Amino acid sequence: MAQDSSTSLRPATRGDLADINEIYNHYVLHSTCTYQETPETMAGRREWFGRHGDEHPVVVAEIDGRVVGWGSLSAFHARSAFRRTVEDSIYIHPELHGRGIGSLVLRDLVRRARLLGHRAVVAAIEAEQPASLALHARFQFEHVGRLRQVGFKFGRWLDLIYLELLLPGPETA
Repeated sequence: MAQDSSTSLRPATRGDLADINEIYNHYVLHSTCTYQETPETMAGRREWFGRHGDEHPVVVAEIDGRVVGWGSLSAFHARSAFRRTVEDSIYIHPELHGRGIGSLVLRDLVRRARLLGHRAVVAAIEAEQPASLALHARFQFEHVGRLRQVGFKFGRWLDLIYLELLLPGPETA
């Protein structure tokens, strides 16, 4: 669906954390798109935000000054050899799906990853999330693996699908 022309993106600030957390916690309580089972606290959200920065940005999508979604690039793994691989996360207000906000956020995250010199963007998506899988496929993410029954939420086992987008860039980092 076409993006709403009134949607804008900007880097997130500490002042956005309550809105980010509210959107995220909806999915904690009502969806398998995150394997977290208890709502994130504001202290936890502040700690999460502190692990992001220039190399691992967080962006928010706004309509008329209201945060309606967010996305982030996070470190994929703590070991230094993974420093040029990031994992994306995208969460859109549940009442605003299908308006192109997720595409806007993912396009921006991929652009930022390229500009920052990252080599790969990884997405870990629960297998029963067809909209998230389709979104990433539209941006040429490739299916690279499936971990079977690695999550257990809402009384059932869940599979995790890994997608990857390799970015052009130097062979050394």
